[in-house]
Amino acid sequence: MIRLLVFFAVLVALAFGFAWLADRPGEVIFDWQGWHVETDVMTAAIGAVAAIVTVIFFVGIVRAIWNTPGAIGSFFGRRRREKGWAALSRGMIAVGAGDLASAMKASGEARQILGEEPLALLLEAQSAQLVGDRTGAKKAFERMLETPATRLLGMRGLYVEAVRWGDGAAAARWAGAANAAAPKLSWAGQALVEYRSQGRDWMGALETIDRNRRNGIVDKPTAKRQRAVILTGDGLEREQTHPEVVRANALEAHGLAPDLVPAACLAARLLGRAGDVKKAARVLEATWKLDPHPEVAETYAHLRSGDSAKDRLTRIRDLIKVRAHHPECALALARAEIDAREFAASRRTLEPFMVEAPSRRVCLLMAELEQAEHGSAGASRAWLARAVSAPRDKAWVADGWVSDHWMPVSPISGRLDAFEWKLPPEDVSTAPVADLFDEPTESLAASGSVVPLEAPKAVREAIAAKAEVVEAEVIEPAVAPAAEPKAVEAVAPVDAKAATARPIEVPAATPAPVVADTPVGATVPTAHANGSRPAEPVIPPPPDDPGTEGEAPPVKKKFKLFS
Repeated sequence: MIRLLVFFAVLVALAFGFAWLADRPGEVIFDWQGWHVETDVMTAAIGAVAAIVTVIFFVGIVRAIWNTPGAIGSFFGRRRREKGWAALSRGMIAVGAGDLASAMKASGEARQILGEEPLALLLEAQSAQLVGDRTGAKKAFERMLETPATRLLGMRGLYVEAVRWGDGAAAARWAGAANAAAPKLSWAGQALVEYRSQGRDWMGALETIDRNRRNGIVDKPTAKRQRAVILTGDGLEREQTHPEVVRANALEAHGLAPDLVPAACLAARLLGRAGDVKKAARVLEATWKLDPHPEVAETYAHLRSGDSAKDRLTRIRDLIKVRAHHPECALALARAEIDAREFAASRRTLEPFMVEAPSRRVCLLMAELEQAEHGSAGASRAWLARAVSAPRDKAWVADGWVSDHWMPVSPISGRLDAFEWKLPPEDVSTAPVADLFDEPTESLAASGSVVPLEAPKAVREAIAAKAEVVEAEVIEPAVAPAAEPKAVEAVAPVDAKAATARPIEVPAATPAPVVADTPVGATVPTAHANGSRPAEPVIPPPPDDPGTEGEAPPVKKKFKLFS
């Protein structure tokens, strides 16, 4: 439209120009090298215009002839590039659709035509990933590192490849390189925090968290929570060697995340050792008010070393006033009453839990109560047997792994602050432990995911050494068998806290089901990632002790046995 307007404007200008010359007649005399020309002004103007047009026409012809080879080359080059981009487009669509054959064919065509075009390299890498060609994908991403425009893309691709194949060391290296090259990259900053935490480089992790916060990668609440977890992890490692430094760090962690139970317990323990019992109590009371936790109650009861069981009971009674109606208050009180040998009060405290199916922890407390009050091994074993099928209590759970203590980093996925205090899943087959070692580990290749640096090796060895799970039917006898059982070792007083770790010998004729608390997964390893063996209590069937009250009807149950 603009060109058309310009064309009309030029015509109007020419018309007005010729009209102006027509209104002002005159003569033009041209005398040069023997040539003598006389004409009027209008004819001279028309001749000048015609000469200019003729020159422009011949100049255009000469330029067209001169540029013909280049134009022909550009035409075929353009067609070739269009063909390459079409192949690239088909390849990207095939990769997204999972069409392996089409993706590989289009990738080869695009690389042949477009050469080192970044998107062609990306298609080649994605096609190699689709077929599981780790070497091909790695080479494609490494070629991207040679060009500044694609260097970050290459680092990202190499990082994802390392995560897919479970190479934690390589993933950490590429995350660090990407973070150094571009501190505002979200995936690199977050991954670097978790890898430094896995390597127990606590100071490096804190520096990365602060840098992420300044660059807007994480918001302020997330940064405070991560800092509290890192300080707590560092403190748990150095609790015995650097108590002064750890105490200050633990108090800072408690201030950043008051609901972080390990931080509050760590700070309270160190304050108690330093003699500041009142401040330690305030720290624990603040956390208890947010969410009562058994570790808080245990730490609160033993704040002052050398206290008697009566003193600990008094202290627990003061603590539970903060959240008097929470179930954890009753369990903490019952625990303290059993220690103080106030058995009647303990029974009254536990009575409300008997209305419905008591949990495993309640059953263990009742077993200890029966043993401590009456010395009844039969009644105690009955409660221990009942704990086999009792509902599970809350525990520290991360990625399907159940631990008896909190850890800053998950031993399964390597995630920071992965452990949650919650009920473990009852169906152990739903946990993703087995998927961790699939090659490639597709579930870990999502954006921002990491893989552990060392823990998977320990977990893998544990799973490799697991016993075969078999289904066995166990009939719980209703009455004592006619034959006397073989000699049974004397039963020591039952400690509910240690009952999950101490096996109890049973008659040889009676099969003993095994209850394994950790881990929750497709299979159950025989050791934690840190080398410690998970508690596997051996629970006998209902007792044959003549002193057992009542006779239970035969109940047919299924247990998972490890042989």
